[in-house]
Amino acid sequence: MRNKFTILATALFLSVGNHLFGQTNERQGIEQTIQSYFDGWLTGDTTKVGYAMHASCKLKTASDTAFYETDRATYLSRFQPRSKPNDSFARVINIDITNNVASAKCEIETPKFLFTDYFNLMKIRDRWYIVDKVATRVAK
Repeated sequence: MRNKFTILATALFLSVGNHLFGQTNERQGIEQTIQSYFDGWLTGDTTKVGYAMHASCKLKTASDTAFYETDRATYLSRFQPRSKPNDSFARVINIDITNNVASAKCEIETPKFLFTDYFNLMKIRDRWYIVDKVATRVAK
């Protein structure tokens, strides 16, 4: 009986350990994708922002009176290269992962605004992409 318990406990430990290790690796991949987005957004580098976003990505925002949807190409066309502002920063608030899909809540803070982005991500061919973005901003 004791051997059965030891075998069961060991199998459970290894299963949970493998799951957690896999989640850690996936989280790192997601964080790298989001960091590329942040680095590009803060410096106007469309290569970095574009690298993070899947070609099919749509960006959605809304106001009290309207809904806006922007495709990736139009979104990228709005960026202009610039130096990273000293008084702006970005952070990941939360990441939730299920198999090859994930969601992330992120914030980018500038002197004038606090942007909150909700990214939906998918792992496609061993790489994480932002496939959808819902965003809002609040004036400071």
